[in-house]
Amino acid sequence: MERVTIDEVENQPNPMAVHSVRRPISQALGLSDFAMNYFELEPGESFSGGFHTHHDQEEVFYIQSGTAAFDTENGTATVDAGEVIRFAPGDFQQGYNPEDADEPVVGFAFGAPGSQHDWDQIESLVYCQECETERGHGLELTDDGQFRLTCTECGNSFVLS
Repeated sequence: MERVTIDEVENQPNPMAVHSVRRPISQALGLSDFAMNYFELEPGESFSGGFHTHHDQEEVFYIQSGTAAFDTENGTATVDAGEVIRFAPGDFQQGYNPEDADEPVVGFAFGAPGSQHDWDQIESLVYCQECETERGHGLELTDDGQFRLTCTECGNSFVLS
């Protein structure tokens, strides 16, 4: 049995500085088959660095307090405190606390299978300068902690800084 409090888990924000509080519960508990992260999002902050999908993992978000917004391929979904939203593998989404929000969003992100993402199974939808349109991009974490995005159509790549 493993047990921790949220406050005992080291804060590990995203390298892209899209949020200030992210506590990887699954890492603290030594989980291997299930991912669990705790977030506190101030207005304008997001759960992740952009509109993306996980081809190898479904994700579930539970909003403990505040109201989160999730951009999806079908528009924006609002998720209030006490509500849960699920994304199947292959569903594009980006969750965030809207900039005009009056309060922080506190919530949890759960993923399965696996306690962490397989980087080569994440795809971000961003503008490709070579293709001159929005395209899927593979994601890779570089040795210096930055993200390299590579267009799945033309192979053009760039590093987010």
